[in-house]
Amino acid sequence: MSYFKFLFFSDIAMLPRKIFAHEEMGVPQSKVTLSTYVLIALVLLFLLCLSFYLITKKKIHSLKNAKKKKEEKQQLKKILRRLKWGSILSLIGIVTIGSFSIMEEKLTINDGRTYLEHVHGLGYSTDGKRLIIPSHHGLVTYSDGHWDRAEGENHDYMGFSVAADGFYSSGHPAPGSDKKNPFGIMKSTDEGKNLKMLDLYGEIDFHIMGVGYQSQAIYVINPEPNSRMKFVGLYYSLNETKTWTKSKMRGISEEPTTIAVHPTNKAILALGNQSGVYLSYNYGQNFKKVLSKGQITSLVFSKDGTLFVGGYDHKTYLLKLNVENNRSFEINIPRIAQDDAIAYLAVSSKNEKQIAFTTFKKDIYISYDQASTWLKIAEQGKGISTK
Repeated sequence: MSYFKFLFFSDIAMLPRKIFAHEEMGVPQSKVTLSTYVLIALVLLFLLCLSFYLITKKKIHSLKNAKKKKEEKQQLKKILRRLKWGSILSLIGIVTIGSFSIMEEKLTINDGRTYLEHVHGLGYSTDGKRLIIPSHHGLVTYSDGHWDRAEGENHDYMGFSVAADGFYSSGHPAPGSDKKNPFGIMKSTDEGKNLKMLDLYGEIDFHIMGVGYQSQAIYVINPEPNSRMKFVGLYYSLNETKTWTKSKMRGISEEPTTIAVHPTNKAILALGNQSGVYLSYNYGQNFKKVLSKGQITSLVFSKDGTLFVGGYDHKTYLLKLNVENNRSFEINIPRIAQDDAIAYLAVSSKNEKQIAFTTFKKDIYISYDQASTWLKIAEQGKGISTK
């Protein structure tokens, strides 16, 4: 019996954290992998075999002195052996798949090799030297041909937005963290090493959020009523979440998919959806459609107020839009797969010739010459070290 107690507790220790973390962190069930379901099934099988093993063993012990029940005891012993082997085989399966799942789950950076399971944003460090990629498991940086992991816990950052003195984000804490779930809105001035919780901590997660780079005006799409926002929709704060104002969003009839806030003018923001780009010059009260070119997948303002637009119109495109006269022109990008598109964009505040984007399939490209040439630094989440 002590043998099976050992198996049980060692089995629990081998479970990958994501089995419990998905529910705990509020991640949609659709993100749970097939290996997770197989692992859960094996755990249940192990527990079932163990339970029947103990029951059968107790039954055999009760027949120990019953002389006329020899045949029944023999039959129970056969069952006992099968249950024992069932437990052992299920444990082997748990250890094998569990180890694989743990390795698959982690963001690994070994010998210059990086793997990103998910990408939840893109931005440049305040000094402009590092490209920062928030993922499902913390922040990763790319600089001068090398990948590295940022300091701090491996939190699941959502709504990631860079500013002049750091970044703002929402999201969920890393497994094992003492932080409340979800984050609400937080800020970091040291690339995630320390977090300052600003508002709605432990209450809500914002997936669509934008912040003015210099102005630090915060805009969010609120997905459900909460203690600070009574209605669903667009809200903004001009004093780092001390007060919130709801925008009327006149002119928007489709659900927004992406947002960008002007770097210096707190009143100007852009929303993208399935049919185009919409601009507001009065804090989101009224919007005007300024671009109709398929689906809009990503928006970002450069430091000088130029709006970069990533979209899909029979193929992936990237263009620059002047918000003063609404003129736009398409810029060169590498060839993107027909079933892929730009998910996130970043423009360095220190050198606007430096642009980067990631696709939904986690290919990441960077340009140092204003999109004349591009360098591929990740393919399907696998980092490429160029030096």
